[in-house]
Amino acid sequence: MVIDEPSLSASSRVAAGIWNPVVFKRLTKSWMVDEILPFMLEFYQAQEKKFGVQLLQHRNIIKLFSELQEVNLWSKRATHDMSAYLDKEILAEGLPAAVKLLDVGYAKVLRAGNLNLTLFLNAVTNYLQSNDMYLIEKFDFSAFSPSHLKYKNIEAKYVVFCEGHLISKNPLFKYIPMKPAKGEVLTLQMDNLKLERDILNKNAFIMPLENNLFKVGATYNWNDLSDSPTEEGKQELLSKLNRITELEGNIVRHEAGVRPSVIDRRPVLGSHPAFKSVYVFNGMGTKGVMLAPFFANHLIEHITLNKNLNKEVDITRFNQFFVN
Repeated sequence: MVIDEPSLSASSRVAAGIWNPVVFKRLTKSWMVDEILPFMLEFYQAQEKKFGVQLLQHRNIIKLFSELQEVNLWSKRATHDMSAYLDKEILAEGLPAAVKLLDVGYAKVLRAGNLNLTLFLNAVTNYLQSNDMYLIEKFDFSAFSPSHLKYKNIEAKYVVFCEGHLISKNPLFKYIPMKPAKGEVLTLQMDNLKLERDILNKNAFIMPLENNLFKVGATYNWNDLSDSPTEEGKQELLSKLNRITELEGNIVRHEAGVRPSVIDRRPVLGSHPAFKSVYVFNGMGTKGVMLAPFFANHLIEHITLNKNLNKEVDITRFNQFFVN
């Protein structure tokens, strides 16, 4: 049984759903990507067959270089430890004319893409509703007994809280040191960009949708944790857009959501210190599309098969913050 109030947090529906196997800041592999990426693709492909919808869009990410130092590091990494994810060819042409390309050129991240989160979430919700496994309401902690695993008239063998950044309001798990970050995105209509499939990146991303629509993101704000878009966020995104293309476009949508990140930038999984059958699944941060399938399975194997949790994601790393 899934108990959910969809209006409480919008981050998954707002997100572009991009998976990127590379950390641009240090030009390294994304954490555990060699293991996580194949699992992710297999999982979503299975959901495509199950629901009869196309969820995955395989794309390259075009990294626009700002300086020669970036090019040199890319060339070094692409011929050594990152060869599976970085195209070693540095290109100087082939992009739409409206893209601002410096003399140092660009290169492509391979094996990237995005998940259509709206389709995926709608398909899962419809499936749960059709099987009487979905209850739309705000979870009432006063009606929950963690020692008896009973919520109103629902009894369970296990309870898993997957609340995103709103876990800070959960009396059982509010001790987890979260570091949520609000992000804002724009959907723009740009008839003359002529970018068909690949994602442009230069301190921000431009991802083509359809009908000359593009998603542009994203901002980071650790102070304002509302789901409300701001004028400041809009101007920041337009400024970032201007570094990539001279086109302005018409704003179709301006959205915001709060990413559920943990202070050490790792997911947090496992059982409550006092109530061993009450679990948490959280902290997917900016990489939820990639991390969630693998670690959902990881948690289920821990619960049902008693397999050990990866120490980097185990909630016990925060036991010192728990006060009974």
